Amino acid sequence: MESKQIASFVVRFQLAGDQCEKEKKQWRIKVTHVQKDQEQLFESIEAAMAYMKVKAENS
Repeated sequence: MESKQIASFVVRFQLAGDQCEKEKKQWRIKVTHVQKDQEQLFESIEAAMAYMKVKAENS
């Protein structure tokens, strides 16, 4: 039977500090790689996506 590679992520966005009232919001992004139970924090969606791409390619 052929096994398939799976890479699953949980992504959580949270406003940093008192950002609700500001024009440009600062986000804290926590990415959890499910299979390896690893968490990483990011300040931009681009950095979070790059992390997930690397993890998915190396799964």
